[in-house]
Amino acid sequence: MNNPFDYRPDKACEEAFKSLIQCIKRLKENPTEANLNFIREIDAGKMLGVLIASDAQQIHHALYAFSGQLGGGGFNFAGFVGPVFDYLEPEGYFKRQEADISRLNIEIKKYESEILPGIRSEYEKAMVPLESEVTLFREKCRRSKAERAERRRTGGLNAEDEAEMIRQSQFEKAELQRLKKRLALRLEPFSQSLREAEEHLEFLKAKRRKDSEDLQDRLFSDFILLNAKGENKSLKEIFADTSFGIPPSGAGECCGPKLLQEAYRRGWKPEAMAEYWYGKPKGGEVRLHGMHYPACRGKCLPVLGWMLQGLDVIPPLTDDFSSQTNYEPEIVFENQWFCVLEKPSGMLSVPGKGHALSLEQWLTQHYGSDKDVKLAHRLDRDTSGLVIAAFGEESLKIMRKLFATRNVKKTYLAELEGDYRELGHDAQGCIRLPLAPDYLDRPRQLIDFVNGKEALTYYEFSGVSEGRSRIIFHPHTGRTHQLRVHAASEAGLGMPIVGDPLYGLSNKNADRLRLHSFKIEFTFPVDNRRYTFESKLEPFL
Repeated sequence: MNNPFDYRPDKACEEAFKSLIQCIKRLKENPTEANLNFIREIDAGKMLGVLIASDAQQIHHALYAFSGQLGGGGFNFAGFVGPVFDYLEPEGYFKRQEADISRLNIEIKKYESEILPGIRSEYEKAMVPLESEVTLFREKCRRSKAERAERRRTGGLNAEDEAEMIRQSQFEKAELQRLKKRLALRLEPFSQSLREAEEHLEFLKAKRRKDSEDLQDRLFSDFILLNAKGENKSLKEIFADTSFGIPPSGAGECCGPKLLQEAYRRGWKPEAMAEYWYGKPKGGEVRLHGMHYPACRGKCLPVLGWMLQGLDVIPPLTDDFSSQTNYEPEIVFENQWFCVLEKPSGMLSVPGKGHALSLEQWLTQHYGSDKDVKLAHRLDRDTSGLVIAAFGEESLKIMRKLFATRNVKKTYLAELEGDYRELGHDAQGCIRLPLAPDYLDRPRQLIDFVNGKEALTYYEFSGVSEGRSRIIFHPHTGRTHQLRVHAASEAGLGMPIVGDPLYGLSNKNADRLRLHSFKIEFTFPVDNRRYTFESKLEPFL
């Protein structure tokens, strides 16, 4: 079976997905009320999955699934497999307990907006005259104290007079405390009502929290997933040993788990599986309609890791679609502090999980470990072009500070899908879209205007050829995948870099990512010299 975490879908899945698209077109031609709800939902953006499986007679079947649930709150639609576990079943415990929690929410809201404010208002009204009494008595004490001070200042006091003033001062202080206690007793009924109301509100919130946690725990325990060996395991057990500890929201509701579960239920053997994005991108993600995407790693890797046990699954080809370099790295400049070299497409900048030689390892082999050479910045594996490495810790600190303070001017060349003129783009401009990691689907990045880091790219188009636009990028910041996301996102240019497997059309019409680090300029503070380097390579060879 193909690996669902690959960027290259099985051909049988491609054909099955084309059939699915035709079925959706027919649904749109017959817009019943149920069809309209489904069509609106997937047009707004949803992952669709296909699975090819064989039965006992070796007859092949295609199964289809959509991720999550539909807008109406259901998991089922004709022609698609159902959920692994339908916790939205109307008479099921989940809906009943969810209704109880909803009633708690209503009660809490009423307490917070009506009951508690009313009780607090009564308490505050009762306090006003009592506080006035205390204020008046304090003022009386203040005047008495001032009179005693004046008598002491003018003199002529004997020991008996001084003793009397001391007794008066002590009496006033004690009387103030007695007054406070008497007033506190008068306020106690109001204080008690307020305490009881606040305690009851905290009780309701604690109950809601516990009921929600208990319901979630039961859901995760009852969410049972099969594998090809006929074994079963709950979501709770699957995620117990992961970094999450507990399943993230939506775990088990993606296309892959639904498809495999249905095949196992029917006694069919899964043979190929793939997922495709349908509709508009959502939540800052960069997704293209009709494009294949691997299963997400955050939610699906632990789940599918369990469900695929017992099948002969092809290992993932690579974390990216390109795994071969087109040429050897070449050092184009070096001095006592740093060197500049050409990185080939398909080569990691630093060591990864596999055994492929990285650029940094290549440098160590070339110069020897005594040279202590480290990259001052990185390029994506499939980006080619100029990279800077530093010799020794001090030079590395200096060079990395230049990058961090944006004192290195970088120029990239790229080819984008589409004609920028037909899309109405200006010949030059800038893109400002903050970026953040997609923690449930690494290494993808997404646009995040709340928690994302600033990302600014200047660009100028330089020509169009055969439906592709040539572009020059000047990234002001250096976020992960910045140029790739800014190019592909509809909020940016809406023109993916040719050959981009993460955000574009993958390798359907290119042998590699068409992105090249062409020029680097900076002033090195040690010798105060201005350095400018241009790539001598023909881009994208």
